[in-house]
Amino acid sequence: MATPNYSYEKRQKELAKKRKKEEKLKRKAEGKPDDASDDGLETPNDAQTGLPPAESAS
Repeated sequence: MATPNYSYEKRQKELAKKRKKEEKLKRKAEGKPDDASDDGLETPNDAQTGLPPAESAS
């Protein structure tokens, strides 16, 4: 039986973290807010409901 290559797994995790961080910085530089949908969570906002912000608060 082959032994697990932990250094390979660690490197892959580090690369994934680096990619995610770079994507986040890129989005931030473009002026777009972070999406909650990245985490799989979707929160309704005023644009999706079609109501102006003042009406949705009351």
